Amino acid sequence: MCADFNNPCLFCRPEVIDRWRVAENELAMTWEDSNPVSEGHSLVIPHRHVGDYFDLTNEERQGIETLLHQRRNTLLENDPSIDGFNIGVNCGKAAGQSIFHVHVHLIPRRFGDHPNPQGGVRHVIGKKAHYR
Repeated sequence: MCADFNNPCLFCRPEVIDRWRVAENELAMTWEDSNPVSEGHSLVIPHRHVGDYFDLTNEERQGIETLLHQRRNTLLENDPSIDGFNIGVNCGKAAGQSIFHVHVHLIPRRFGDHPNPQGGVRHVIGKKAHYR
């Protein structure tokens, strides 16, 4: 939970947690992304308020990993149109992090959702996206 109890971050607010949570374990929870880039886009978030992925405990990373696999399996069982996934974490403002509570993106991908998906997460820096 956030240190600032009067103004908790978005991911520590009970009303937000209750609205978006779809699964959890003792260390983390899975949410549907409120602004998805594809159908099924999910976030896996530790319960403990931690700003940077590299400050997570080994146990928290394992809890996140377990939920990533569970969510992937659920999405695949319910949506045969999924052909792949991107997994990403933004660490720091320069990397695009806008909510400073760790969250791992699980983004389902489908053939044809982008004209040239080569490079995947490399698209965060446009001129680095395509390579041979």
